[in-house]
Parts: sequence; structure tokens; C-alpha cells
Amino acid sequence: MNILGIDFEEWFHPELIQSVLTNEKKSFKIVNGLDKILTFLEKHETYATFFMVGEILQKFPEILDKILDHGHEIGFHTMYHSRLDFNNFQETFSKELDDFAILTNNKSKGFRAPTFSLNQKSSYIIDILEQHDYVYDSSIVPAKTSMYGIPNAPKHPYKIASDFLDYDDPKGKIIEFPLMVTNFLGKVVPVGGGFYLRTLPFSTTKNALKRYDKENIPGVFYIHSWELTPEYMPKIKLSVKNNFITYHNLDKVIGRMDYLLSNFQFTSFERFIQNNSKFNSNI
Repeated sequence: MNILGIDFEEWFHPELIQSVLTNEKKSFKIVNGLDKILTFLEKHETYATFFMVGEILQKFPEILDKILDHGHEIGFHTMYHSRLDFNNFQETFSKELDDFAILTNNKSKGFRAPTFSLNQKSSYIIDILEQHDYVYDSSIVPAKTSMYGIPNAPKHPYKIASDFLDYDDPKGKIIEFPLMVTNFLGKVVPVGGGFYLRTLPFSTTKNALKRYDKENIPGVFYIHSWELTPEYMPKIKLSVKNNFITYHNLDKVIGRMDYLLSNFQFTSFERFIQNNSKFNSNI
């Protein structure tokens, strides 16, 4: 069984877009695609974890019940899609968790760092997640990219601690679910969704899921809300590189996800943990 996380964020939240926008240009659009996403998941009888940027729930509190009523899970993705290792974020992270707990009535037990920005500089978040009774994190990519990655981290779920991001700590209280990776052209690369689903040969993703299944490891997969609803994604002027990263093959995402959900089994983090005795003692 594989695990599906939807990073639910607005079109202006991605780091590459944030850097070129002013507050005056921001308006909520992607939230209008929630019903489309829920219908898509229902069609495939698939449950997912919605890692939600908190300010969306502040503005549209009614969508929480809509997501939960469909059997999905709510996770935390910071209040404003902030990198963990920028701007002294340690000073505000605990308060953001408290604010999100109020918004969700303490429903959230899982966290994902924006831009997978959990690293040695931001490892403090593991201790804070423990203090707030969180059960799991899914912010580690066990491959090195230009923006993130901890290449020596395990490829299977493990117990993480602030001093031990890249290997299992039996005393750790937080379960880490690293994103799926594979070998491509002689290198270990991410293959767990997002940009990589849009850019790598689709066979690479399918073969990686088959291999994870053979090795009895859950393939941890992510997709952004705006990738599932490109009709609500404005085209912002970016550099050639950043334009490619953000917009390349957006029109192919639904078709590829349709194939994956039809041919592989996915569920939410919450349901995966509940159905695996090795982990459910953490709940």
C-alpha cells in the first residue's frame, strides 16, 4: 500500500512564485478546485492526507469538514507556506502549530515542510512536533537536489529525532515517511510526485512504485493542489528555469494521476498507520 499526500496550497504559495509577488497581487483561486479534487479521489476510492496551508482554512473554515467528511485526513503545511530554515522561523513555528490546532480542533497529527525544507538547520521542528503530540512527519527526500534533500536518509519509514535526521533512532517518537526516490541515469533522484511526475519519463514513476511494492516499502507520493487544478493556476512571469519547474506539463498531471490511482493502491498517512501494527502504537 502506498501513501498519498496532497500539499494543499494556493497558487501564490510555491517558493518560486512567492519571490516575485507582492501582497496586493494575491487572491485565493485554487481553493475553488477542492470539489474537483474530492470527486477525483472518490472516483478512485482513494483516501489522501491534505497537508493544508493554514491561512486557507482561516479564510475558508468550511472546507475542513468537507475534506474530513469525505474520509480524508488533515495535516499541517505551516500557516503561510514558509521555509523552515529561513527568517528565524523557529520563533513562530510553535505558535503556528497552536493556531492550526484551533482551526482544525486538534485533528492534525502529521506535518510536511514547505519545499521539503527540513534539514540540520531546521531540525528543531522535530522536538516541537513531539511537544504538540504529532505522530509523523513527511518532509525528508532521500536524494540531493538544488533546493532540498538528505541523500543518506533511509528510503523506508523510520523513527526520526532532531539529532538524527538521516537514520533511525529507536528512541524517536516521530515517524518519518520519506518521499519515494529511484535511480535515474546513474543518480538517485526524487520520483514521488510533483515536478518529477511531470518531467521524468512516466515509466520511471511506474517502475519505482512496482519496486517499492516488491520491497514492501510504501511509496510516499505527493501532488500539489494547483497541479490537480491547473485551470485555476495563473501564469506568472518567471525566469526560464523557474517557469519550467513550475508550469512544465501541468496539463498531463490529471491523466498521469488517473493512471496511478487506477493501477496502484494509495491511502492516507493516518489510515496507513492505523493498518500497520508496527506504527499504530504511536497514535
